[in-house]
Amino acid sequence: MSVQLCCLSFRAPYAGLVLDGVKTVESRWRPLLAPLENQTLAIHIAWRDWEGDEWRAVLSGALGMSGARIQELLDSGERFGRGVVAGLVDVGRTWLCPASLPEAELRHLERSAVLIGLQEKHLTHLSNPRWLKEPLKARGSRDLWTVEIPVKLLP
Repeated sequence: MSVQLCCLSFRAPYAGLVLDGVKTVESRWRPLLAPLENQTLAIHIAWRDWEGDEWRAVLSGALGMSGARIQELLDSGERFGRGVVAGLVDVGRTWLCPASLPEAELRHLERSAVLIGLQEKHLTHLSNPRWLKEPLKARGSRDLWTVEIPVKLLP
């Protein structure tokens, strides 16, 4: 018996940051996750890393994490390896981030997204992250795709 869910590939370290509850806002140039509001999304860990270091600057700067804590998060995100469906997250509301926001609100969103430069991107709230009991090997895709997750792997 299995459960069929929409799945989205995230590059490292963002997949682990979502599943460890650090990243609670996803940003995209289009409203990709809007149709999934109030549904569960499977998280796939892509083979490739995110290009850029802004995530590290947000973790160490805005979130005040030590190098050791950042390494713990990176290690946690690699627990199942790459090329696997690793967990689930609940999808909330999607909205377009305006080009101009009060500084405090923008900084809050950047901390939640673990990314800078969110203006004019579609933001989606993510909640209730949970790791699967074991990874499910799967080939990722650029957009949303469907995955069958055996019930025995569900948290």
